[in-house]
Amino acid sequence: MGKEAASSFARWFALTDISVGVNLKAVCDLNPEVLSWYRNVPTVELFTTDYRELLALAEIDVVYVALPHNLHEKYYLEVLAAGKDLLAEKPFGINLEAAQNIKDEAVKQGRFVRCSSEMPFLPGPQRVLKEVRSGRLGQIIEIKAGFLHSSDLDRSKPINWKRQQQFCGEIGVMGDLGMHVLHLPLRLGWKPERVYAQLQKIITERPDGNGGVAECDTWNNATLHTEVNIENSMVPMTLEMKRIAPGETNTWYIEVLGTEGGVKYSTKDVKTLWTFRTAEEQWWQRTDLGFKGMPFTTITGGIFEPGFPDCFMQMLAAYIAEREGVLGERFGCVTPQEALESHQIFEAALRSFKNQSLETIDYKNVPV
Repeated sequence: MGKEAASSFARWFALTDISVGVNLKAVCDLNPEVLSWYRNVPTVELFTTDYRELLALAEIDVVYVALPHNLHEKYYLEVLAAGKDLLAEKPFGINLEAAQNIKDEAVKQGRFVRCSSEMPFLPGPQRVLKEVRSGRLGQIIEIKAGFLHSSDLDRSKPINWKRQQQFCGEIGVMGDLGMHVLHLPLRLGWKPERVYAQLQKIITERPDGNGGVAECDTWNNATLHTEVNIENSMVPMTLEMKRIAPGETNTWYIEVLGTEGGVKYSTKDVKTLWTFRTAEEQWWQRTDLGFKGMPFTTITGGIFEPGFPDCFMQMLAAYIAEREGVLGERFGCVTPQEALESHQIFEAALRSFKNQSLETIDYKNVPV
């Protein structure tokens, strides 16, 4: 993700409607080979394996941190204490307590902090947002959202930190993929009030890279059956976060159905938006999307398809624009409050699975 950020900053001139300039000035990485890659970026002046050197630079305004989940709290707090603004990677800490501490410190230090979630900046999710807010769907009756991977089907794939609870936390796959799934629902004000969780540990051992095997003790898949109050009606909302979803490479999707219409989008068919209408007959209509519909316009023509580097740069543009007070009505990055709410949902999901119960989420009094 650090390389993706560097690529976006190097192409910053491609954005045509943001007046704020950005330069990547310093990079820290413990791997010398990775660090040397950043020498391709001409604006970088400091290459270091000691992050304290980076934080000591007075000319650095913002720090982007991409580290394993168990390191979030320590390093995010150090960034904030150094007087820097922060673009944090999800899930904003290994657990609810860490997320609360990070949010509290951001408030205490008066720093601008946002959390990473790229997919909703694509034109399709932006159109879903527009359709829901238009009221054309009528009374909302069902919501489904998810983020699906399949690479973990390969049992020969070596162990890494995302498959070990000590590094990624008890929440497992929910921490890795959940913020992406919840970004749009939370932004629409859809905060689950109750949750019933189905969590799966499917592949429990992997090669350790040294000729042996290591335990995979995290949740591979999570399906959360939740209820959300929309205009005084309890609406079912299903949230899927899966590392073992056969046939899915990197599929983000959302579907919202109402009494008057519906809308759905999936990155499996990145150009396609589906909208549902009902009159004397019922029909799903396919709309072919191009680049038009991104929150920030660029040099790319409207007929061309966007990809991951594009939505990543849109996310960075939204961060910078909001930090500078020029975001306007455009879509913004995940707030610390939204990141905290995602952890409150994940913690309730853990309780639900442990107790085989339907858990109520009290956002004001969730235990930390």
